Amino acid sequence: MPPTPEDQARETIDALLIAAGWHVCDVKDTNIHAARGVAIREFPLPGHGFADYLLYVDGKAAGVIEAKREGVTLTGVEIQAQKYTKGLPAGLPRVSDPLPFAYQSTGTETRFTNGLDPQPRSRAVSAFHRAEHLAELLDAPASSESMGEQRLPYGRHATFLSRLQEMPELKTEGLWPAQIKAIQNLETSLKENRPRALIQMATGSGKTFTSISFIYRLIKFAGARRVLFLVDRGNLGDQTLKEFQQYDSPYNNFKFTEEYIVQKLQSNVIDQTARVCICTIQRMYSILKGKDLPDDMDDQSLEGLGSLFKQAEPIEYNPNIPIEAFDIIVTDECHRSIYNLWAQVLEYFDAYLIGLTATPSKQTFGFFNQNLVMEYNHEMAVADGVNVNYDVYRIRTAISEAGSKVEAGYSVQILERETRNKRWQELDEDFSYDPNQLDRSVTTPDQIRTIIRTFREKLFTEIYPGRTWVPKTLIFAKDDNHAENIVEIVREEFGDKGSNEFCKKITYRTSGEKPKDLINEFRTSPMPRIAVTVDMIATGTDIKAVEIVMFMRAVKSRSFFEQMKGRGVRVIKSDDLLSITPDAGAKDHFVIVDAVGVCERDMTDSRPMEQKPTVSLERLMQAVVFGNTDGDVLTSLAGRLARMEHRLSADDDERIREVTGGLGVKDISHNIIAALDPDRHIAQARADLHMETGPVPDEAITAARQRMIQEAIGPLHNPKTRETLDAIKKKNEIIIDTVSKDQVLESSFSATSVDRARATVQSFELFIKEHKDEITALQILFSRPYRHRLTFAAVKELAEAIERPPYLWNESQLWNAYAALESSKVKGASGRRILTDLVSLVRFAMHEDAELIPFPDRVHANFEAWMTQQQRGGRSFTDEQRQWLTMIRDHIAANLSIDADDFEYAPFSQHGGLGRLHQLFGDGLDQILTELSEILAA
Repeated sequence: MPPTPEDQARETIDALLIAAGWHVCDVKDTNIHAARGVAIREFPLPGHGFADYLLYVDGKAAGVIEAKREGVTLTGVEIQAQKYTKGLPAGLPRVSDPLPFAYQSTGTETRFTNGLDPQPRSRAVSAFHRAEHLAELLDAPASSESMGEQRLPYGRHATFLSRLQEMPELKTEGLWPAQIKAIQNLETSLKENRPRALIQMATGSGKTFTSISFIYRLIKFAGARRVLFLVDRGNLGDQTLKEFQQYDSPYNNFKFTEEYIVQKLQSNVIDQTARVCICTIQRMYSILKGKDLPDDMDDQSLEGLGSLFKQAEPIEYNPNIPIEAFDIIVTDECHRSIYNLWAQVLEYFDAYLIGLTATPSKQTFGFFNQNLVMEYNHEMAVADGVNVNYDVYRIRTAISEAGSKVEAGYSVQILERETRNKRWQELDEDFSYDPNQLDRSVTTPDQIRTIIRTFREKLFTEIYPGRTWVPKTLIFAKDDNHAENIVEIVREEFGDKGSNEFCKKITYRTSGEKPKDLINEFRTSPMPRIAVTVDMIATGTDIKAVEIVMFMRAVKSRSFFEQMKGRGVRVIKSDDLLSITPDAGAKDHFVIVDAVGVCERDMTDSRPMEQKPTVSLERLMQAVVFGNTDGDVLTSLAGRLARMEHRLSADDDERIREVTGGLGVKDISHNIIAALDPDRHIAQARADLHMETGPVPDEAITAARQRMIQEAIGPLHNPKTRETLDAIKKKNEIIIDTVSKDQVLESSFSATSVDRARATVQSFELFIKEHKDEITALQILFSRPYRHRLTFAAVKELAEAIERPPYLWNESQLWNAYAALESSKVKGASGRRILTDLVSLVRFAMHEDAELIPFPDRVHANFEAWMTQQQRGGRSFTDEQRQWLTMIRDHIAANLSIDADDFEYAPFSQHGGLGRLHQLFGDGLDQILTELSEILAA
């Protein structure tokens, strides 16, 4: 008789148990000491029938498995399994009554209940735990070893969940309010035994520091054995490891890595003593599949790759990496790591899943069961001073907007992408191109030059007035070739500044210097000032000193755009910024220079790709390497290769055959199509089974299909094959239009920036009116005539008031806001602001002054008027007296007044101090100081 569905389920369950190290036997063959874990089939339980499997751990009964045929819903049989845990015959050795561990399984679906938990609740698991793990649960201490003598009330068997209930209060020193809330809400979610939690925190608001803080507490106080921290790029793993190394425990004097081992996984061997394992999700996928990660995968962007898999090749149980290997999985940038391919990695382990992202999509919320434990967006972060806001500076050019046309008879250059060899060619017909072709199939140097030249010309007058150092600038290019052209033109246009060190390309194709070394150099050193990238620095990479993010490429995904924009939002201490950009002062905002209209386009939420034609050859090959054998993916790949065949030179064909062992692209394409032919699958299955007639079993056909496909795509598993094919694919020629001349259509801050400036001005003027009776400086400025002299301390009090949330203003921001709205009335916009400029701002906001003039300029004007008045009154001064009067003037400009004590300090002390002043001015000194203090600051 053919096996029943129940028999098939038990065969699968047997295989899963054996893979997890269990000794499986019938009752008559029982030896409870045959292994640490023994699973006995059909064990009789008086009054309860038979337990499908009774589990022994170290010679004692510890749990049961209730087996059901595939398709049965398992929560409905939990009660039956629970009865079995209580029905063990008297006299048999057991760990407790009732037995603590209960599984329900169909072989394809399994649920597990840990009766040791405070409130036992079943959960889905991908396989069975090893007996060694169950033994660890039984012998787990009631508290983490790090908790000293503190004991928990759950007795000998304390689980991770039970220890969570007694977590000590969070120490909040050094944490921002949003970080405190995120940690507290997450711990509440874990205490409630919620399996998945999502933390949404704006880029730059400290997601990684937040995660390290809660990971530390979960290890130290909840006894988490091991935490997996997943990233999707190698350089982000390096950055995360550095943050773990720098983390100071708030409970002792140790660094995290001094107290616990943190491993950044760079091979397939997990350090069993490590408490935290940092790993790319693609590497963990390869480890679970028992494969070596291709050399070119760990550091590449895999954006969108996971979504190519309609049904990814399943991850089978890997005895070397059991499902209980990690208690917690933290997945960074989780909006990119939850699609079919990568979701398998997350769901393989029996662990709590915690997602981190700044830009969740609808699918992100769904994957994490709508359990959003923290929502902290960019606007909130700006209000709290955790992020800086941004302005948009738009550069529009004629060719960027409409493309161009080169008429017949003119010559253009032809560039081969791969070799970068150029040749001239005369056009025998008109050549027109639209903006979408720019920097893809057509390069117009003057279009790039016009944008860069406009950026350079406006940089120190409009974008960052008064600066002499180019702010740290990150330019996003379309591809590596486009990046190369931008670098060359930036260096030319910035003239004496534009050295090789001034502007560098940072992409995956950067040679000579390692990309991560270039990123670190850009992050911490004065040079380079400008970095040009494609997408390597687009997400996650922390470069706080960036003050300009320039888009020379379009972006369709809203989440990807937010990530790219997020490179500029990070706050940085003024001293740290000054060490990188000497004339920067404080970073109170950043500027998006939009050269392609990216800020004006409607964008879509991230979602799986729907049409393979939009997917690059590189992505299709990556998908195949990771096990994608979907028919439409393979068909698309074969079609791309077939099209390549028509454009190959003899040298290209030879290069491909060298790396594939003699196969050309036509051969590979043909083999893939042949491997997808159902008739061939049946024929191969017949040959495998030595059958000439009769129906062929489905499993034999499936096996034949898989074998044929693997043989067909075998050459693509070689990284050199993929690299060669991709390079040759991109070798297609680019037309360089050196004829067309571009022109600027617009270069100004966008309407959004003007609206933001207007809102700032309105809020500031409202603030002044509402607080004129509360803040000393405002009381004095509103009193006419002034009843008291305005002091530096009073102005400083006002400055501190406007710097606090929710305002977060400073003199520079307010000055720039007025300049954006009333440029004709605002003077000195390109200069650096000082604290006393706040007096000018308040007077202008009160409409007491018709023009907004820097306070030192007003003092200088008043000083010249006073000197003229003195001269008309018949009073003259020696050169030394004038020098002293000038020093007094500058001191009042910066400090509003001057007292006798001030003359004990530089620059006065360097010229003889108060004693010399008395010698010069005699009895008239007091009158002069009084007059200057009143008149100059008026």
